[in-house]
Amino acid sequence: MLDKHDGLRIDVSIMGSKSPALAGAIFLWLGLSPGFYAEAEERITFLYPSPAGSWVTPVIAKEAKYFDDEGLVVELVRVGGSTRIVAALIGGSGQLIHAGEPAMVPAVAQGADAVMIGSISRVNRHHLIARPEIKDVRDLKGKTLGITSFGSTSDYILRTILEKHGLDPNKDVAIVQTGGQPEGLAAMLGGKVYAQRMSFPLHLKAIQLGMRELVDMPTDENTGGVITTRSYLAQRRPIAIRFMRAFIRGIHRYKTDKEFSKKVIARFAQLQDDQILEATWREYSPDLQRVPRPTLKGVQQVIDAGIGGKKIDLKAERLVDLSIVDELEKNGFIDSVYGGR
Repeated sequence: MLDKHDGLRIDVSIMGSKSPALAGAIFLWLGLSPGFYAEAEERITFLYPSPAGSWVTPVIAKEAKYFDDEGLVVELVRVGGSTRIVAALIGGSGQLIHAGEPAMVPAVAQGADAVMIGSISRVNRHHLIARPEIKDVRDLKGKTLGITSFGSTSDYILRTILEKHGLDPNKDVAIVQTGGQPEGLAAMLGGKVYAQRMSFPLHLKAIQLGMRELVDMPTDENTGGVITTRSYLAQRRPIAIRFMRAFIRGIHRYKTDKEFSKKVIARFAQLQDDQILEATWREYSPDLQRVPRPTLKGVQQVIDAGIGGKKIDLKAERLVDLSIVDELEKNGFIDSVYGGR
């Protein structure tokens, strides 16, 4: 079950035993090898930015017990802001993460070995939400605006929107870090910031609470990107494959089982409003990828935008590893999930 804290401690255990010695004895009594038990007890810490529809797939996989089927113990931990999450990945605090390309690109440019191995979708919609007295993007001039963290997707999108509307994000506004979308909403309600980029379902909750949507901007990008490190893939590739098998089943369940998905999103985002839950599912489900292959185009456009106005000498291929998804497609696993269709 999901708790109501920022960090979700989610344990998948064998036969409900909390004693490795007891469980090991049971396996030996059943004639199973100790290696089977060791594999089943493999642990992964997975980090995610916020309780949004784009980040819920691992939670669906957990609730559906797909990680159990792969013999994985998965701990989901919320770390506000993609920039912090990428730093935590590089620092060894997690093995796999959800994050956006804008946080990943500068890390790789500085020598990190982060790599994207999957994504739930190749399209996304970004919503710039503002306080009710703000009627137009240009009204934000001279105001304080919120982002989850510097270098994150929300930072990248906010700056893009401001520039498209003739505002200089470095001169015309003050940008502060709120730590996450829920915290950004609280800051707006409290009058500490005047706008923040949001996504489903939190932007609908903000509108319900009296905030105003200024921009609805669709983009071609990797939504719900799964990121790890090349060193982890080199050392633990079989574990990453098992994770992605459960993740792909989670995408399928998200896409095909509306009521189950809505129940998970409700607990994940602490929402009870069925209209918001329905809208969230309808927003994401049509675009969920059968084969969760990241798009190089989405990564390259972030690279081409540069960092702080400076060009980056990188190619998208350096940030993406398609081998696991390719393998699971080639060996028929994905077809088996979708009933051969």
